[in-house]
Amino acid sequence: MTTPWGELALARFPEDPRDRLRAWDASDEYLLRHLAEQEVPLSGTVVVLGDRWGALVTALAAHRPVQITDSYLTQEATRANLARVGVETGAVRLLTTQDPPPGRIDVLLVRVPKSLALLEDQLLRLAPAVHEGTVVVGTGMAKEIHTSTLKLFERILGPTRTSLAEKKARLIFCTPEPTPEPAASPWPYRYELPDGVGTVSGRTVVNHAGVFCAERLDVGTRFFLQHLPDSEGAQRVVDLGCGNGVVGTAVALANPEAEVLFVDESFQAVASAESTYKVNGVPGHAEFRVGDGLAGVADASADLVLNNPPFHSHQATTDATAWRMFTGAQRALRPGGELWVIGNRHLGYHVKLRRLFGNSELVASDPKFVVLRAVKR
Repeated sequence: MTTPWGELALARFPEDPRDRLRAWDASDEYLLRHLAEQEVPLSGTVVVLGDRWGALVTALAAHRPVQITDSYLTQEATRANLARVGVETGAVRLLTTQDPPPGRIDVLLVRVPKSLALLEDQLLRLAPAVHEGTVVVGTGMAKEIHTSTLKLFERILGPTRTSLAEKKARLIFCTPEPTPEPAASPWPYRYELPDGVGTVSGRTVVNHAGVFCAERLDVGTRFFLQHLPDSEGAQRVVDLGCGNGVVGTAVALANPEAEVLFVDESFQAVASAESTYKVNGVPGHAEFRVGDGLAGVADASADLVLNNPPFHSHQATTDATAWRMFTGAQRALRPGGELWVIGNRHLGYHVKLRRLFGNSELVASDPKFVVLRAVKR
């Protein structure tokens, strides 16, 4: 990436030489160029919210910024990119969206996230630390910045305007007008599940901001809940890419002897899963882990893996995440263990499962979704 301070060699995480997706885009470059050209004073506490792969904090490492992210992969990419350019990780303070934010923010740089709810939640959390002299600049591709985005900045922080587009990217300029009592975040959000979804029918779901389908049960998960496998005895079950944890909670309710591992790369998701599990008073044992799929899970240690893999990485459509999840499941399952996957019909997951497991069975289907089962031989 070309910056006003030189060239940086950056990569996404996990690094894959075959992956042609960059660890930055034109909006990152636009923001850094603006900071240099306008000689924005990067003093005091500099906070970077929503940095995708650590590009911004790596470029600004000399100013010892604070990074706030919902993504475990972003944190790992940041550590790797800092090391790649010879900067110690300690030069950047890494916080998650679940950590207490700094008490005072002098420069706030915002990489606009895909989720408007996550942006709202985080701006509300950071607002008490923003003062009249805080420099607030947001950035994103033009297709990511909407009128609702600008209204959110204006409602929470103060008057907001946007720049002209450059290379399909825009900047957001906000002049903070702190209020004596900033509004509280409406998140996490709770709702009751409908009937007809097995053991979790009528149960409570807790969603932190930014979690997929945070205000309702999505149709894919509903279909999966209606076709979950029977779990009996002391099984170790993994809810892989757990989101709000409703699938793993359903298994735990049906089989109190099961030990359920909830894992996701989103800190907001794992917090949601833990809250969903606990609010329903589920018996048995559960573990909640933020990580890169099943990395760190022992080989041949799981009996059942349940998975609804994403097929987007930010704005890019890719099956790389699904493939990592499937290969991780194949490694972590015991012989005879099963991977159950739900996905859109057009994604062709059965081909990947057959290549990896040597088998793939169609459990259920409707015009949009399929539930597939693969057994480790």
